[in-house]
Amino acid sequence: MSEILDLANRHRPISDLFQWPKSKGEWDQYRLSDEQVSHFHEEGYLSGIKLLDDQQVEVLRKDLTEIVDAEHPAHDLFYEFHSNESEDPNSVLFHSLGHWRITKGFHDVLWNPAFVMAAHQLLEDKPVRFWHDQLFCKPAEHGGVVAWHQDYSYWTRTVAMQHLTCWTGLDDATKENGCLHYIPKSHKWGLLDAPSLAGDMNGLMDYLDDKQKEQFQNPVAIELKKGYATFHHPLMVHGSYENKSEMSRRAFVLNVFADGTISNTDDELLKGVPPIPKGKKMEGKFFPLLFEGV
Repeated sequence: MSEILDLANRHRPISDLFQWPKSKGEWDQYRLSDEQVSHFHEEGYLSGIKLLDDQQVEVLRKDLTEIVDAEHPAHDLFYEFHSNESEDPNSVLFHSLGHWRITKGFHDVLWNPAFVMAAHQLLEDKPVRFWHDQLFCKPAEHGGVVAWHQDYSYWTRTVAMQHLTCWTGLDDATKENGCLHYIPKSHKWGLLDAPSLAGDMNGLMDYLDDKQKEQFQNPVAIELKKGYATFHHPLMVHGSYENKSEMSRRAFVLNVFADGTISNTDDELLKGVPPIPKGKKMEGKFFPLLFEGV
């Protein structure tokens, strides 16, 4: 058997899946408009950003098919691997962290120029550093929910709160197959308690006041074609309903933060990752700098 390589040791693209721009002019094609950036800050999210072409989607789908196998030889490189986080065989939610360490495609998507430029702008033009990745897969007919939550409620082990989430579909995401939903402007509510991610869809309601509950009456469904992404604020309340359709709903998530974020704990930040002492800068092998700006 060939040696298992940990791709976390490589802090640059290792395939030709994406072409890194060589000039400011080449970068300009990926820039968000002022209106898009303003929408993100006002509403808490920005959707409909094309990050992948069909060929790139197919490469990542192939990678995904390989690594969902719990017997994959590089399985130990995952930070987390849940073949079904809901633990209900009739309501399946595959969820993993750490696949950027395993396949060239999921490694190099961190350095997708369209992604890093958008992240840079939405983080107020600060250098972008990688936090961790995720996969969320809902099979056709019996896909489970992702309960309403705020991402940063699980990330308080890092400060300051200057994080960003990018969700990208490997299938078309629709209301029928469990697309993401947002509560607009909920990023202005402050930090709420963290519910079980694959538990009661509405568990977060226990932590809301009456005014916040009123706003829950009008969630926005984020329907996207495959290869398109949605970005959201770390305090944005979001979730996704079950998939009872005949279509699968596969997606990957890239979580980043602005360079200069520090550890807020002496414990390990991700399973198997050496701790970064509290108060020390988040950097090193597992938290590479992706983009400094142009």
